[in-house]
Amino acid sequence: MSGSESYVQNMFANRLGGNNFGKDTKIYKFEKIKRAKRAAMEANPDKELFDLGVGEPDEMAFPEVIKTLQQEAEKPENRGYTDNGIQDFKDAAIKYMENVFGVKGLDPDKHVNHTIGSKPGLAMLPSIFINPGDITLMTVPGYPVMGTHTQYLGGEVVNLPLTKENKFLPDLKSISQNIAKQTKLLYINYPNNPTGANATSAFYEEVVEFAKANDVVVVQDAAYAALTFADKPTSFLSTPGAMDVGVELHSLSKSYNMTGWRIAFVVGNELVVKGLAHVKDNIDSGQFAAIQKAGVHALEHPEITEKILEKYRRRLTLLVDALNTVGFDAAMSGGSFFLYVQAPKGIKGGQRFNSGEDFSQYLIKEMMISTVPWDDVGNFIRFSATFAAKGPEEEKRIINEIKSRLSSVEFEF
Repeated sequence: MSGSESYVQNMFANRLGGNNFGKDTKIYKFEKIKRAKRAAMEANPDKELFDLGVGEPDEMAFPEVIKTLQQEAEKPENRGYTDNGIQDFKDAAIKYMENVFGVKGLDPDKHVNHTIGSKPGLAMLPSIFINPGDITLMTVPGYPVMGTHTQYLGGEVVNLPLTKENKFLPDLKSISQNIAKQTKLLYINYPNNPTGANATSAFYEEVVEFAKANDVVVVQDAAYAALTFADKPTSFLSTPGAMDVGVELHSLSKSYNMTGWRIAFVVGNELVVKGLAHVKDNIDSGQFAAIQKAGVHALEHPEITEKILEKYRRRLTLLVDALNTVGFDAAMSGGSFFLYVQAPKGIKGGQRFNSGEDFSQYLIKEMMISTVPWDDVGNFIRFSATFAAKGPEEEKRIINEIKSRLSSVEFEF
């Protein structure tokens, strides 16, 4: 290593591992999945690989949304920085919250701000509140971004396990008084990734009560909020007192097939939104106005989401039936496009699976079926309904083939 390389290596912050940054030889699960898929396709060039691990929509945004982007991108007035967002998008977000979720009384000038996707919003929120030693409560398994940034700031992350026995809701009563009093942020995510669970109104009421009793700010990651199989989508902000204690982050990525467009919004408590706007002002200069205008069109047409949801409902229903036919204990997701099922212990008279990852790797290598393992709280794998398929007949063909491959051995549960 040259002298200049040694110098840079020794400058890395401790939060990234200090001078050990980049030297970790551990292979993370998503990289393992990529490598296994590549090897499986090379070993079986004539066999189709079914990717049920992808966590993003398999189709383009709807044509009218794309057309709006094209038209708005040609307008000179949309060429500049948007900083904390254009008024049209804020107005549309507030109307969307009322029309889709029944949340009334929100002010577009106080209670909402756009973000360049919900991930940056989650990353910025700890900067508003976390000092060294403060705690963020995070549900696991889940999306770790807010926890990562809490740790970057010298805060501590306390994990709240989501168990099947508790319907994948965190047990707030299990939190000690000592931890509760050090807590600044509580992260929840419903409908949940990866479990697909929905929150109940009783749970949201308990969250508000906990937050008020312990001076905690609640962050509800609502990326899948509109993708619910309940009668009507619900919002944490509909809960009495929720506006006093927290915010929701809504994303157009999943509900409008706009993943790469990077457009979302934070909505709720005025001071939290104001704090995020301040931090955001020091990080980015706003999303391209034409994308926000396309987002306005999307938010004004929630029937787009209803069409997308219909596809996921159809696929997940078929998948639940296929999995249960071969012995899994699969239940229809409450929301999102995921199924979360317990991994088998092994194959009768054969290979054992000591983790969800063991089973996931087996499925890729031996059956050309890709999933995502989750071993945070028990051994589970996540199936996604976002596999590539053009229409209902191809969906049936793919899921029947998956069932056929899974039926070729007898699993032990």
